[in-house]
Amino acid sequence: MATGIKDKVAILGMGCSKFGERWDQEADDLMVEAFEEALGDAGVEKNQINAAWLATAIEEQHVGKSGVPLAVALRLPYIPVTRVENYCASGSEAFRGAVYAVASGACDIALAMGVEKLKDTGYGGLPQRGRGVLNSMYWPNLSAPGSFAQLAAAYRAKHGVSADELKRAMAHVSVKSHDNGSRNPKAHLRNKVDEETVLKAPLVAAPLGLYDCCGVSDGAACAIVTTPEIAKSLGKRDLVSVKALQLSVSNGVEAQHNSWDGSYFATTRIAAKRAYDEAGIGNPREELNLIEVHDCFSITELVTMEDLHISSEGGAIADVLDGFYDAGGTIPCQIDGGLKCFGHPIGASGLRMIYEMYLQMLGRAGARQRADAPRYGLTHNLGGFPHQNVCSVSIVGRYES
Repeated sequence: MATGIKDKVAILGMGCSKFGERWDQEADDLMVEAFEEALGDAGVEKNQINAAWLATAIEEQHVGKSGVPLAVALRLPYIPVTRVENYCASGSEAFRGAVYAVASGACDIALAMGVEKLKDTGYGGLPQRGRGVLNSMYWPNLSAPGSFAQLAAAYRAKHGVSADELKRAMAHVSVKSHDNGSRNPKAHLRNKVDEETVLKAPLVAAPLGLYDCCGVSDGAACAIVTTPEIAKSLGKRDLVSVKALQLSVSNGVEAQHNSWDGSYFATTRIAAKRAYDEAGIGNPREELNLIEVHDCFSITELVTMEDLHISSEGGAIADVLDGFYDAGGTIPCQIDGGLKCFGHPIGASGLRMIYEMYLQMLGRAGARQRADAPRYGLTHNLGGFPHQNVCSVSIVGRYES
């Protein structure tokens, strides 16, 4: 009988590059930047790593289809390297591979790396995908802002929310994230904005304005994981361990059946429930201390609060406007600035979120550090569109022997 991975794997070290317009750097430079921080933090030698996973989503732009670029960039000692891609959850997928390898006993120490160089593609948003089954059948002529604008419309219709009320809540999400990001030296955008600026910004896809959309960026993030026993033998104390890691993938029902009303993410609700069960969390609103969610658009963050079973159905707007998710609130969301301020180098985002949880739990988050180091932190990645997506939910926390 499967028992899950709670406390079977500890994070030995993490690293994260500066995110932004890194025109003078290649993808391998960003990987080295993140890896050197992680390796120094872990306190191990490169030849102690048994296997590695590389996440990148736009392989034709800068990395390729295999794990070779990671092995070459880091001069890894001829170990297995697996390249993974799962849309915007790719970074979390690399972390899942490394964690499962350690939990299974196949590896003592494993590496997860995520990287993307989106600025080099020349697109203002994500590069266009070629043809294929999903593109031909489900996503023709579909844009990300347009589809998430439909999510906003469906949410409004379901909960009887006025256009003004929804816009104010989305504006608060953006203002909050920019305020948090201003205190993070690794964020791409560090400018504070006010509500009036957000509300008066040009529309991208109504009701989403400029400040409701995250940008593209270049960046890399990295994790080195091992067992708690090995971490302790290396002199590590105050361990951060993995409590749960769940992945849920759409099976087509959302796009092909009218049982889904378009106002929420079915995958998030399922992955979150499984993650809470695995971690032993009965009441996430009371037990979680910090969350990072996939805020590709401000409406996505707002809806996700309900899909994670933290805000009640239709209650996210009130929680957001009351400051429940602010830096000084009950459960801060995007304490580091989120995708809104980091941008979204797809392969790196999931690991960047875990990096922030790791720093917060060790009291190393600098100007944005929570007064009380969190016990539980949740990260959430969403790849694809509301009607067809991949969702990853990870929970990390202080190791309890």
